[in-house]
Amino acid sequence: MVSSLQLRAMSDQPNVFAGVKSRQSRPKPPWGWITLIVAMVVGAAILFSPLAGKIKRGLLSLRADTRRSTQEEADLERQVENRLRAEFEQELAEKMREIRNRQPTTPPTPPPAVEPPEVVPPVSLSGVDVTTLRSGIPFETEVVIAEGTVASKERVDKNSYKAEYKLTVKVPQPAKTLPELQKVSPDIEKILPKLPQLLEKSLVSPQYQTLYNNKIVRIKKDATLLQELLSKHNFYDLETILHLRDPVTNRRVFFMQSEMDVVSDGSDGDRLATMPAEIVDSTNYQPFTSYGWKKSGTTPNPMIAGWEKRIASAQQELALPATTAARKTWLRERIAYLKRGIEDMKARSFLVAEYDPFIVMPVHIITASNDPYAPRVGDYAVVIHEKKLYPAIVGDGGPTFKAGEASLRLAKEINPRATPYNRPVSDLKVTYLVFPNTREEERSAPDYEKWRKRCEELLAEIGGVGAGYTLHTWTNTFPTP
Repeated sequence: MVSSLQLRAMSDQPNVFAGVKSRQSRPKPPWGWITLIVAMVVGAAILFSPLAGKIKRGLLSLRADTRRSTQEEADLERQVENRLRAEFEQELAEKMREIRNRQPTTPPTPPPAVEPPEVVPPVSLSGVDVTTLRSGIPFETEVVIAEGTVASKERVDKNSYKAEYKLTVKVPQPAKTLPELQKVSPDIEKILPKLPQLLEKSLVSPQYQTLYNNKIVRIKKDATLLQELLSKHNFYDLETILHLRDPVTNRRVFFMQSEMDVVSDGSDGDRLATMPAEIVDSTNYQPFTSYGWKKSGTTPNPMIAGWEKRIASAQQELALPATTAARKTWLRERIAYLKRGIEDMKARSFLVAEYDPFIVMPVHIITASNDPYAPRVGDYAVVIHEKKLYPAIVGDGGPTFKAGEASLRLAKEINPRATPYNRPVSDLKVTYLVFPNTREEERSAPDYEKWRKRCEELLAEIGGVGAGYTLHTWTNTFPTP
């Protein structure tokens, strides 16, 4: 069986300019033109000298030798170019001011016959620079210049030339009180009138801390390797997770407030016989969701054709003499995985994110067997955004460091502009209610009306919804066979 419980898966030699004194008595030169010419020569010397290239290569080499995508390489290249350009412009401006200050206000006097060599003081480059990384994290750099001993000794001293990196992260506290929950959903008390009573004995879920621990582990690993960090937006994507329990019915509720990202996985030949070629041939699209059921029809899953093409391509590369042994091992493993996936698609059907409303929970939560409040695949859920309630189920498992994901169908209902690359809700404005241990004993194709009625019953067991609020009614949008 193929499961989709997978992690979805940044010159050591500054240019020094000295004024050149005339050795002969000459008329007063045109200092303005000389200044301009010097500036042009200086700029060209810096910009086109090998030094800029060496600096750039040196900065790039500070990064760990890890595999990066083309986009990541381009981003790093651009960051280094911008840093070099800023340093060049700053140094050029400083030298121009120095040259202007050296211009005499009276005609120059002849220099002495023998002029001692000019003593150039060392240039201090100490200073602090603050910029913002692409992930939204303020990045502060400080260059500290200190006087050392002779170069032959400093070269072998490991502390004479070193870099230090310190990352500060504040781990948030979960929202617990009604006023805190209302910051995310102002109408939550009106929608769930019994919520204040349910909060009296509520507990913070251990899954809240586990998820943030997972984020911290990931950040530590990436920071150590100087890799791109989890963005600030994605780090602070979870407001709270609470365990609620109705004192009368004993109905448990997994209460979570977060944002909403989009997933677009899944396939089902019985309900969707054809899919666009860019999806069928994609190496990123996952045909599976954690929620699946026995296939009932004879129409093949449309994703099988794309996976068979990938097998054929892998077999051709495997037969090439130039293919390395390590690559061949990887190809054989990949072929075996693709074949297992094809067998799974022949035997089962899955949710289709573009058409089915479901939510995604982190894998470590849906597999937490010792937590009676933890959602399981197939459990019923209600998503609340603003004043609307949407019935759904837990349909898939996602990364252990990410909270707040839903299918494209649910996302577009909340925000029609939502796409797999454009989240419907960026702020922490979505409330997820999951009713643990409510999944059906036997899985089957989605029945939206059944889902809505069952969610109504479960809401009634925690006091029901307030006047004027109702559950959304989903319609079947699959193409007619």
